[in-house]
Amino acid sequence: MGGSASLLPAEVLGELQELTFLSKQEILLAYRRFSELLPRRERDNVCSARVPKSQILTLPELRANPFQHRICHVFSTSSSGDGSMSFEDFLDMLSVFSDAATADIKSHYAFRIFDFDDDGTLDRNDLEKLVNCLTGQGVESRLSDAEMEQLIDNILEESDIDKDGTINLSEFQHVVSRSPDFASSFKIVL
Repeated sequence: MGGSASLLPAEVLGELQELTFLSKQEILLAYRRFSELLPRRERDNVCSARVPKSQILTLPELRANPFQHRICHVFSTSSSGDGSMSFEDFLDMLSVFSDAATADIKSHYAFRIFDFDDDGTLDRNDLEKLVNCLTGQGVESRLSDAEMEQLIDNILEESDIDKDGTINLSEFQHVVSRSPDFASSFKIVL
């Protein structure tokens, strides 16, 4: 009994609890779920193994998320940029998406996820990709060019405080702070 707990020493568990917004039970559940994504031969080395992005995306909690690829990109520390995750990456992701994470932390990572070109701003191209992710890529759900242009103009009008044609992190956080349900809807529960 306690198979997962016995492979994760108490001092490591305590340290992970200090470094995340997760409880001990949530960390142990994450450990079990992460190890299940690994081939059997690698399950003894969960803390040093990397799970390929393709396996991470099989999690039901990510499978239906329109930003699944961006989430893997943002939380992966893989030097090859392949989106694979270590157990620490996986915990970081779950911590940010947990109920206990602060609105500031959540909005910071939401901004990074929506910044498709990783340039530190949300420009028209990022906003178009964001809208397409939310509305779906199908012909029937896709906005016309005029509708997309109008929507992006409206978003920038509301959010671009310094009127430079982009939304920076502080502008994004200002907008998110006026959305009371943002923090509660930006979550993944295992």
